[in-house]
Formats: sequence, C-alpha cells, structure tokens
Amino acid sequence: MSSSGTASKVKLSSLFTNPQRPTSSNSKTSSKLSSLFIKNQGTPTSSNPTTSSENPISKVPIQTQLERFLETNCKSGNVTINEALHYFEHMIQMQPTPPIWSFNRLFGGLAKSKHCSQVFLFYNKLISVGLLPNFITLNILLNCFCNVNRARDGFVVMGSLLRRGYRPSTVTYTALLKGLCMEDRIDVATRLFKTMIKLGCQPTVVTFGTLINGLCRTGNTNVALRLHEEMANGNGVYGVECKPSVVSYGTIIDGLCKAGLVDKAKELFIEMKDRGFVPDVIVYSALIHELYYNEKWEAAKALLNEMVDQGVRPNVVTFNVLIGVLCRRGHLKESSDLLKLMIQRGIDPDVFTYNTLMDGFCLAGRLNEARELFHSIPSRGCEPDAISYNVLINGYCKNRNIQEAVNLYKEMIGKGTRPTVITYNSLLTGLFHMGKVQDAQELFGEMQTQNLLPNSTTYKILLDGLCKTDCVPEAMEVFRTLENCNFKISVEMLNCLIDGFCKAGNLEVAWDLFLTLSNRGLAPNVITYSVMIHGLCIEGQLEKANGLFIEMEANGCAPNVIIYNILMRGFCQSDDSAKVVELLHMMVARNLSPDSCTISIVIDLLSKDEKYRKCLDLLPTFPATSQSKMT
Repeated sequence: MSSSGTASKVKLSSLFTNPQRPTSSNSKTSSKLSSLFIKNQGTPTSSNPTTSSENPISKVPIQTQLERFLETNCKSGNVTINEALHYFEHMIQMQPTPPIWSFNRLFGGLAKSKHCSQVFLFYNKLISVGLLPNFITLNILLNCFCNVNRARDGFVVMGSLLRRGYRPSTVTYTALLKGLCMEDRIDVATRLFKTMIKLGCQPTVVTFGTLINGLCRTGNTNVALRLHEEMANGNGVYGVECKPSVVSYGTIIDGLCKAGLVDKAKELFIEMKDRGFVPDVIVYSALIHELYYNEKWEAAKALLNEMVDQGVRPNVVTFNVLIGVLCRRGHLKESSDLLKLMIQRGIDPDVFTYNTLMDGFCLAGRLNEARELFHSIPSRGCEPDAISYNVLINGYCKNRNIQEAVNLYKEMIGKGTRPTVITYNSLLTGLFHMGKVQDAQELFGEMQTQNLLPNSTTYKILLDGLCKTDCVPEAMEVFRTLENCNFKISVEMLNCLIDGFCKAGNLEVAWDLFLTLSNRGLAPNVITYSVMIHGLCIEGQLEKANGLFIEMEANGCAPNVIIYNILMRGFCQSDDSAKVVELLHMMVARNLSPDSCTISIVIDLLSKDEKYRKCLDLLPTFPATSQSKMT
C-alpha cells in the first residue's frame, strides 16, 4: 500500500471510470469526491502470518494455502485482518493475476467478519493495480458501506452499477434498505422499496423483513403490519406476493409486542402456526416478555411451558428479559427461582443476568443479597464488568452507605475494571447527599485522570450538589466555565442554579437567570416554574408569583399539585382565603387531586378564618378518589 496513506481512502471515483478502460487516469475525479473518502480504521502492521516459524503448514505451497483460505475461512466468515492482508498481497503480485471472483471471495469473507474498513482499503489497491471490479465486487462494497451507516455512499456504488450496465438485484436493494433503516431514514427506505417494485425487481422475504424491522424499530408498527399482510396475501397496493418465514413473523411479532399491541401479536402467532410454521425462540421470547411485563403471569407461564413442549429451548436472552421484568416489578423471589430454573435446564447465566438480579435487590434495599450475588459471579463462570460494579455502587449510594460505595470503586480500579461516567455520577450524587463536598470535588478531578469526559448529567449533579450544600458561588463558577467552553447548557442545569440562588435569598440573580432561558433557546419546565414561584412566595412577592403561574399555563406548561400548594401556602400566610379557594377550584377543574400538603393548607386556612363555616361552604368538592384523601 502507498506509504503516503492515500490507499487508505476509498477511491469512489473509480466507480465512475469507463469499464472498457481500466486505467489510473482518474485523479481529477478522485479529488472531486474526496469528501466521500474513508479514513483508515487501522492498517495491520504485523508480519506475514504464515511464516515457517509460526505456521505449521508453512511447507504447503502458498497457492494451496490460498485456495484453502478462500474456500474455508472466507466462506465461513472466519477471517482475521492479518491473514487477509497476507493473502491479498500475494494475490495482487501473482502472475497472471487471479480472476476477480477470487478477490470477491476474500472481500466477502472480510464483510462476513465485519472488517468493512479493510474491504475499503483492499478495494483501493485493487483499482490501483488496474483490476476492474465486477457486479459482485460492487455489491459487496455497497453492503459494507451500508453496514457502517454510510448508505449515501452505498447509493454512489449503486450509480456505478447502473453506469457499468449492470441491473441492481434484490440483494443490492435489500442492502440499501438495511442501511437506510439503520440510519432511521425510513421514509427514504419506503420510497426505495416502491421504486424497486416499479422497476420489476421482485422483493424477497429478506427484503420485506428488512423493511418491516426498520418500520417496527422506528415506531411505524401499523405500516409494518400492512406490509406484512401485503407480503402474505399479495393483495395490497404493490400486488406482490412473497410468502413469510419464521424470521419475518418473529420480526413483526416482536415489533407489535414492543408497541404494546399484544393481542395483535397473538393473532399473528396463531396465524403463523396455522400456516405450518413452528415458532422459534425469538417469537416465544417476545410474547412471553410482553405477557410478563403486563403481569399476565399465568398466560406467560402457559406459553413458556408450550415453548418447552414444542422442543423450543429457551435461551439466555429469554430468561434475561423475564428476570428483568420481574425485578422491575419487585418480584425478586420469582426472579431468583427463574435463575435456578435456567441453571437446572443447562443454560448458563451471563453477566447481564446477574447484573439484572443485583439491580433488583438494590432497588428493594436488599444490599447484602446483592453483594453476595456480586461475589458469586466469578464462581459461576463469569466476571463482573463495569455495569456490575455500577449497579452495586449506585445501590450503596442510594442507601446512604457511601463508604462501601467508595471502597467498591477502589476495588474496581484495583482489579483493572475501568470506571464509566455512570460510576462517577452515582458516587458524586452519594457524596453530595452526605455533605462531603470536598470529597466530591476531588472525585470530579479524579474523573479527568481516567480520560472520561463529564456529560450533562455529571455537571447537573455537580451544580445541584454545590447549590444544596451552600456552595452557590462555586456552582456559579463552574457554570461560567461551562459557558466559556461552549458546553451545551440544559434547563436542568439552570434549574439547579435558580433554586440555589432562591434558597440563598438572592432572588434578583435567580430572576435574571430565569429570564436568560429564552435567549439560550430553552423553555422553562414545571420544575423551573416551581422553583421560581416558590422563591417569589418566600419573599412575599405573591402577585409576581401569580403572574408567573398564569404565564406558565399560557405557555402550555401545566402546573402540578406542588405548584398549587406553593401558591396556596403563600396566599394562606397572607390571609387571602379567597385566592386559596379560587386555586382549589382550579385544581378541581384540572382534575388534580389534593395531597397531604393541600389538606394541611386547608386546615390552616380554616383555623385562621373566624368565619370558617362560611369558608368551608366555599370549598370545592373533589372527585371521590380525592375525597378519601381529604377525610
């Protein structure tokens, strides 16, 4: 390869050369398309992998080795970059040069092994030695572009196919559809699907499945369902009939389940069985997961039993999703029983299984059991990963056991597991909650030594922690630094500062920060209004607080019961019972239920008013569900 590095870029200009003239006189076109070039993702530098000192078959002629490599490794997709580089260099130096189909086998093996960047590099070299790609070469290149989220470059290759007189096949269109769906460009994918049919290219079940998967993933489940019916019956607008497969049924059923359309998913489940298809583990897992999620335990268990009776073996993913649902619902005994069941059935739990169960124990405050499970992971054939540590660290922090969390963090580093941003966010939250401001600041500095960039959540935690520990000037200094660095400021960050200045009695600065929201292109949310209205009420500026309340509703931000309570408390303290009653009636009109704080305000109001019976008659009647709270 060229030492200048130009060979590390895909020469898309070569796609437009005259197929009758395999020359290298296309440098001008190449420069025009330089924006489409691909950077080298890492060129292998190791030596020949088949030298006599390393390879036991070194005495076998290189030609025989090459044939075996192309026939076995490339066909199965078991290709390393070093092997590919060795044989590719040999192929382009052979006299005569091997036919293009030999290179296609190599490119196909690299594509199967997900070494797309290496395909781009080898394609460059192929062109540089005067070898012309054929239809299969270009399809492999197009597929590689689409697999690395470069569908636009895939269309460039499509243009080359047409210019060379080739007719794009179903494989070509399917690869482009997949690339567009991966980039969530579902509208373009749908138009392309229509185009291929109009041009007389018959979609296969894989083509339909690719588009259906993209539609489901982007929330277009109804469109996906219509496309499935078109595929099955051929009675839609396209007039194309293509019998579905187990995979296509699995795709649409999974999409329907994720969209909450379980009944429709079950209809398709019955339909596929009526058509003679045996549901696979993916289909069963999708339905069982959704039934568990909706707490239809008996139906889920019945389907799980049916799955086993049909000879379909649940896999680790099946159990993981079920354990996850049960843990989120707080059914830890059932989750533990499922773990035992999967072990009994010879299915090895993975680290994700243990992390999920640990998280369930932490959410329930059962940290000792979570810790025991954490320590048992190595004995069960797995190793704790960063997520394992994060789950337990977060559990300790939420239960205010910050010392155990810090000890676990140190153990994590000592064992060579690199902390993540989530690790530091959990620890910073825990340290600030315990008032350990200096320790939190030191940890934030330590985060930099791990080459981890703080995210928006990290800075929100830092600003909130500093403000709530009476370090508002330090918080403002951090905020100014972020502004100077052009960091994207969020409304959550400003909420922390506004709240901090309000509680520090510096309402003027808080108000100025509130007014800057629109200049920053940010809209105040319910928390922003809540904090600002509370600050104004504390300072006795009730009219200004009420004006902000009215503005809030006008801006489409619906007040919650907390904001009503804040305003009512303020007006109650100023003995304005009429305004309190008015706000209570507004709550009823907006279907907001009173909470214990509302009840306390009403009691205070009645106790202050000498004519409390008249005031009592003016109080609104809340719905029955609310009245029980008022009694």
